[in-house]
Amino acid sequence: MDLTELRDRASVVLDEVERAIVGKRDALELILLALLCDGHVLLEDFPGLAKTLIARSFAQATSLEFARIQFTPDLMPSDVTGSSIFDQRNAEFRFLPGPIFTNLLLADEINRAPPKTQAALLEAMQERQVTSEGETRQLSAPFLVLATQNPIEYEGTYPLPEAQLDRFLIRAGIGYPSREDEIELLARRLERGEDEVELRPVVDAPTLLEMQRSLERVHVSPAIEGYIVDLVTATRTSPRLAVGASPRGTLAVLKLARAKAALDGRDFVVPEDVKAIASPALAHRLTLRPELWVQRVRGEDIVEEALETVPTPPAEDVVRAATG
Repeated sequence: MDLTELRDRASVVLDEVERAIVGKRDALELILLALLCDGHVLLEDFPGLAKTLIARSFAQATSLEFARIQFTPDLMPSDVTGSSIFDQRNAEFRFLPGPIFTNLLLADEINRAPPKTQAALLEAMQERQVTSEGETRQLSAPFLVLATQNPIEYEGTYPLPEAQLDRFLIRAGIGYPSREDEIELLARRLERGEDEVELRPVVDAPTLLEMQRSLERVHVSPAIEGYIVDLVTATRTSPRLAVGASPRGTLAVLKLARAKAALDGRDFVVPEDVKAIASPALAHRLTLRPELWVQRVRGEDIVEEALETVPTPPAEDVVRAATG
């Protein structure tokens, strides 16, 4: 698949999802970028902002097998990965796969489950496999996790450890709709005459995998590579951080910048691509010094400082014109 077809198909997916989600094109594009990069998404926002609907809508538009897990304090790891049951007819144990054996997994309110259950996702998210009772089972491709958590209710929750946060390619929010968009939302509901929105499958799983592979056609110049590394290094040397972004964060910025360039119709990355995705890719990987929590400093603030201080290289098209 060439990059023109990739851009066209991605636009069709976004248009279809926007039939259910009104006025959030930028947030939906960010989630699609993560899906194209074969990465997991952490949605952190207030209740009722369509986080679950977004996951289900992307699954419908891309024909992906969809499963949802409601994380609760009594959820056990076997409830996620599956367990063996004794088959009396054949007098043997038979493995019953859990909901993690799917293409798009919605982990709803992931921070409400205890760490032992959260850890059940770690191997699956990174290695795309599940080891249970000494046997390793591969997950079918694509395998994508879209997790949600509520940023205002922390009582009875278990904050995600840094090791698990680092496995999410991006962290994103949805935000409240504008007045015009919310009026449009009401108008569409009245026109439909029902709550549910049925979306058409516009691509299938093999096509999505081909779209993911097509991103390898996007060129990244040495100057952009250096720019990405300098941005991540700036987070590691910030005096306001206890821990900066890991090399996994560097790779995340690279992959997302290539996807952003492809969706914008280019076969090369420019600095604006990096700037557009830097905060969603890096902010959740940063650990602030404890004394700064009371000052309400956020990871996004540190990334913005890095973007302002690290010199921006010239765009690829400018360099090509100057050397050509």
